[in-house]
Amino acid sequence: KKSEQELKDEEMELFTKYYMEWKGGEKSDNISYANIPRFYYRLPAEDEVLLQKLREESRAVFLQRKSRELLDNEELQNLWFLLDKHQTSPMIGEEAMINYENFLKVGEKAGPKCKQFFTAKIFAKLLHNDPYGRISIMQFFNYVMRKG
Repeated sequence: KKSEQELKDEEMELFTKYYMEWKGGEKSDNISYANIPRFYYRLPAEDEVLLQKLREESRAVFLQRKSRELLDNEELQNLWFLLDKHQTSPMIGEEAMINYENFLKVGEKAGPKCKQFFTAKIFAKLLHNDPYGRISIMQFFNYVMRKG
């Protein structure tokens, strides 16, 4: 069995090796390789402890960042309240609708996490043959729930 110090030395050696590779310590003779970005990284083997830890940590940080971007229940309720408050008449049956002007107003009031959903592209994507140029509030809210 390896001692604690030997394991730490081995880990440091691996770290230095991978850091130098990442930093570009081993240069190729062919200059065109410098212009092509690397797009594939193999998964670390089970015995590559440092790379396994790095992969786990980077995945955890990525998931934390994505989870902070998600709307929580209170933010969703606030969004629904704002959409309902700014609906544009006349209603089509039971369906509440909103025009682009009010859509932008809601976007300003909804907060920074919601900003990504209040674009002309998304409005146009949800626009379906309404004679007044409006979208369904329910369809938009469902879109936010699916994408956010």
